[in-house]
Amino acid sequence: MTETFQNALNEAAAQAQAYIAQALAGQTGSIAQGMIYATQGGKAMRAFLVLESARLHGLTTALPAAAAIECMHAYSLVHDDLPCMDDDDLRRGQPTVHVKWDEATAVLVGDALQAMAFDCVLHVDATAEARICLAQTLAQASGLRGMVGGQAADIAAETAATPLTLDEITALQAGKTGALINWAAMAGARIAQAETSALKAYGDALGLAFQIADDILDVTGDAATMGKAVGKDAAAGKATFVSLLGLDGAKRRAHYLVQEACDALSPYGDDAETLKEAARFVIARTH
Repeated sequence: MTETFQNALNEAAAQAQAYIAQALAGQTGSIAQGMIYATQGGKAMRAFLVLESARLHGLTTALPAAAAIECMHAYSLVHDDLPCMDDDDLRRGQPTVHVKWDEATAVLVGDALQAMAFDCVLHVDATAEARICLAQTLAQASGLRGMVGGQAADIAAETAATPLTLDEITALQAGKTGALINWAAMAGARIAQAETSALKAYGDALGLAFQIADDILDVTGDAATMGKAVGKDAAAGKATFVSLLGLDGAKRRAHYLVQEACDALSPYGDDAETLKEAARFVIARTH
């Protein structure tokens, strides 16, 4: 990981978390506390993608969109950790929201974070058309056509009579994991009302590489480093990229996707080097 990329990632996390905390300033009670708690401590890769894709287009006004995607992602994690979903006690090395507070609080924290995401995205300093596009595409990426649809398919797969095929898992993960990553990668172009095809291709490849890396870490990682439980997919008998391709095959596929993501950025030349570093980081990370 280069110093330039590490600094950009750290700065994106700090800025997005500060924006969210400031937006909630003066709010008291467990819901507001839980919202701040749930949005702290992560890598903020999605916020970084928003800010970096904006930088490619000469923009410095994308912070509300970066905060929006972190709110949306945090909402998905809070709900995903609930006993009725993945039933996890640990997230980012800390007790999950429903463990620290209770299940009702966790549900409401997630609900409030989802609503806050749209509030944030509509505060982007851009044309009305650009803000509408951001809000509409965020709704699509986070809803039935994206993350929620992918999550529903993942839950259904746990009790399916036959394991999913590679194509089915790829489609599932394009929604569950890839949709929000793709939205973040395309945000800068959408704010600038510029061509989005290169960043879409980048985001598609990056999102899938990210999920394959997660599947690999679920097999090779440890809970202390990951900050969450590992080995759950294998224990549940779920089909994953690792179970279908083998560990080495999954690694090769991830490396291919990273190269595909980097190649997609060729229209931006050297200006996209930090985004290329992000792609390489996705499969080199340990958590």
